[in-house]
Amino acid sequence: MDSRRLLRISASALTAAGLILSGCTSGSDAAAPPSAGGTRAALQKYYGQQVTWRACGAPGFQCGTVLVPLDYAKPAAGDVKLAVSRVKATGPGRRLGSLLVNPGGPGGSAVGYLQGYAGVGYPAQVRARYDIVGVDPRGVARSEPVECLTGPRMDAYTQVDQTPDDAGEQRALEAAFREFAAACEKRSGRVLPHVSTVAAARDMDVVREVLGDRRLNYVGASYGTFLGATYAELFPDKAGRLVLDGAMDPSLSAEELNRDQTGGFETAFKAFAADCVRKPDCPLGTESVPAATEALRGFFREVDAKPVPTGESRKLGESLATTGVIAAMYDEAAWPQLREALTRAMGGEGSALLTLADSYYEREADGSYANLMSANAAVNCLDLPPAFAGPEAAERAVPSFEKESPVFGRGLAWAALNCTYWPTPATGRPHRITADGAPPIVVVGTTRDPATPYKWARSLASQLASGTLLTYEGDGHTAYGRGSDCIDTAINTYLLEGTAPTDGKRCS
Repeated sequence: MDSRRLLRISASALTAAGLILSGCTSGSDAAAPPSAGGTRAALQKYYGQQVTWRACGAPGFQCGTVLVPLDYAKPAAGDVKLAVSRVKATGPGRRLGSLLVNPGGPGGSAVGYLQGYAGVGYPAQVRARYDIVGVDPRGVARSEPVECLTGPRMDAYTQVDQTPDDAGEQRALEAAFREFAAACEKRSGRVLPHVSTVAAARDMDVVREVLGDRRLNYVGASYGTFLGATYAELFPDKAGRLVLDGAMDPSLSAEELNRDQTGGFETAFKAFAADCVRKPDCPLGTESVPAATEALRGFFREVDAKPVPTGESRKLGESLATTGVIAAMYDEAAWPQLREALTRAMGGEGSALLTLADSYYEREADGSYANLMSANAAVNCLDLPPAFAGPEAAERAVPSFEKESPVFGRGLAWAALNCTYWPTPATGRPHRITADGAPPIVVVGTTRDPATPYKWARSLASQLASGTLLTYEGDGHTAYGRGSDCIDTAINTYLLEGTAPTDGKRCS
């Protein structure tokens, strides 16, 4: 699995959320913002366009497309069609404009998130005053998606051993990363150099003006926080009410991000294990968290040596088993499902744990995959230089990853090798985002978040000149809409009245 892929599993919706940042870029999409100098004139056809809306999905939803330049430095080089969906404000009360939402990924479909959850599940008072809008970022889902491996080849890719025990297994892992990268270049070479977070943030400014909004109001989860922070950096005078939930730290390198996230999964697993060992049916035993940790490590070793059947052609080996466990770390509501899945897998039947892994990879029942994993790699590998220069560097990093997590460390260290073989050079660099001149920005962190460790939220809030930190003391990935009245009230008040919570406010 790619450790820089964040998934959000909730009781109300299954949505993608994600990780990895871009920085100040040196590539063509790093040209001055459209609001600067003569650049705006060259982009006027995009900023001045009108959307033709049509009914789509469930009643009340509308869909359309917005054109943006493939390359902002060369607007004449071609266009990208962005898929946009909205549900209009229901009233009563004065309309506050549009509220863009992004579930993360990178690679999560904002249109799918809007139509599956946000457009009906966001608080009624927010939906009454805002048009809720989802835009699939370039390269994602309905917006000229990046395509890489076919379904059967993706099946093979997800089963490759990511804890190589010898030179042969290491070569197989390298070959898998190379094959994935080559397939992306072959099938999506036109858009591949142009799917950076900086480009996606510029796209959001086009959408803002096309929707008729003076400022961008936005709720971004996980990777969506980096997208929102990047927007505030590029367009501080156009930033409105921005909520960055499950925040990322843009100042970290790819290796640092992967290692920190490894520690986040360890924190989440310890919380799961502490809950599990108190239950008589815990498949990891009822003795202690350390004993449960060793039991899971032992299970991973067993399925590495001898994968267990699942009732289909794919067997459950260590890679898929690890992915299944990690998928359940995103939401404590999935812990009962994980206990059952582990019980069955440790008894020799792996279908339930395979189902969790498939949900993480967005694999359909017919064997096809959504483009999430393809877009995830394409954005991640463009946004930051590779974590490792080669397999030797990955091997050297294993001890530091295992220090963060005895359970997941080795596999996540090797997973961070994927961008090493990427065909398009990275254009982003790690850097601090201050967004000087932006209005108050609410940064939300969850203390036991598995995918975006809490310290990232603290860091981003401190970097932003107008950042204010809102803390949820709890489990799971992200906090808004997950059952804390304290969190929801603070965010709703900010969105509706413009009053940010007191910096350092804590909720449980």
